[in-house]
Amino acid sequence: MINRDLIEIFIELAREKNIERSELGTIIEQLFLFIIEKETGEADNCSVIVNLDKGEIEIYVEKTIVEEVDDDHFDITLERAVELEPDLAGELKLGDTFVEVIDPARFGRRLVANARQFLNKRTREVQQQYIYEDYVQRIGEVIIGTVHQVHRENTFVNIEQTELRMPRNEQIFSERFRRGDTIRALVKAVEVTPKGPDILISRSDDLFLYKLFEMEVPEIEDGIIEIKGIARKPGERSKIIVHSVDKRIDAVGACVGMRGSRIQSVVRELNNEKIDIVNYTDKSEVFITRALSPAKPMDLYIDDDRKYCVAIFEEGGLENAVGRSGVNINLASKLTGYTIDAYTKAEYDEVLINQKTTLESLEGVEKSVSDKLVEVASIASVADYLNAKKYILSDEVELSAEDIGAVSGAVNNFINKTHNKESEAEVEAADSVSDEVSIETVEERFHRTRM
Repeated sequence: MINRDLIEIFIELAREKNIERSELGTIIEQLFLFIIEKETGEADNCSVIVNLDKGEIEIYVEKTIVEEVDDDHFDITLERAVELEPDLAGELKLGDTFVEVIDPARFGRRLVANARQFLNKRTREVQQQYIYEDYVQRIGEVIIGTVHQVHRENTFVNIEQTELRMPRNEQIFSERFRRGDTIRALVKAVEVTPKGPDILISRSDDLFLYKLFEMEVPEIEDGIIEIKGIARKPGERSKIIVHSVDKRIDAVGACVGMRGSRIQSVVRELNNEKIDIVNYTDKSEVFITRALSPAKPMDLYIDDDRKYCVAIFEEGGLENAVGRSGVNINLASKLTGYTIDAYTKAEYDEVLINQKTTLESLEGVEKSVSDKLVEVASIASVADYLNAKKYILSDEVELSAEDIGAVSGAVNNFINKTHNKESEAEVEAADSVSDEVSIETVEERFHRTRM
């Protein structure tokens, strides 16, 4: 009777934990082996068979027939073996292996006390394994969950009984969640930890944006339209390259939708993030022009080998081209794979003059100093000097403070005279030597030029 009653308890607990019936039999077997090992210190010579349908539990222990028992968990006398199995009286002899059947009822209260605790532990482990295997297969999918907790560094989202974690750096910076909010996110990674699977979700990942468009634009899911690249500053702006394999279908128009219905759904989901959709082309000039949208360059100077581009804009269009904190031009660079520097026509003329003018030609720069700058640090022009790191002049080139002051003064005078910047006459040329790296980011180079 105890067998069936115990199995019924197990079945009910397994039902609560969503444990499969086939897995439950294995858990019960492990339970009895665990109890036997706790009692005797060894369970390798034991086997347990569970029949859930019949409500039966059978326990077998292999023992060796001996004259004198040293350990009754491993040994049994011939007399006792014959007593248990009278039908084998003529066949059994010393040294034979005898399989003894153990009644589960012998474990008594210990079984009941250990069963629930063990089952809870094992079902938790099995449940965690199910969760891990389920979400590993769902990496790259968009899920819908409910915000359960909001901490400073993480937002925890529940889907049924599973908790998913969204770190702060995987959120859109402008978003704030409250307990009970329903959100969409991308399953980004699943890791095994001592506390169970750690399911990482994201709303800032580029793939999340891709999946949102895939959900809104059937042509993407069908393979008619391809998203060939994404550059994104989550919460601010994104740029997407699209290409239609069917010339009859306009890729940009399909993604925008009638009256902007499709793209607006994505924009609303991303907290009003601006999205620029760009048609792909293998012509670098056209591609870069499109990528810089909504700004329109007057001219482009492109070096395809170096993947470098200088974009010239009208005076009033430069700010729009660069964008707030350089977002627009940085995204265009990422999207196209080209380093893009943006200037007005006047600024670029100044840059060209600075690049063409050698330090040696400036009044006040000694030839020995200019030669040393070229030889040690390849600093030959005014532009090179303006872009140099401060420490290079003193630590690597080993110029004295007087030499640095002389060169800086000569450069400053040249800039004032050539570029008519009278307002900068009192500015120390040494301040023009950048603290940043000589290969500057697009934003840094523009910022320096504008100053």
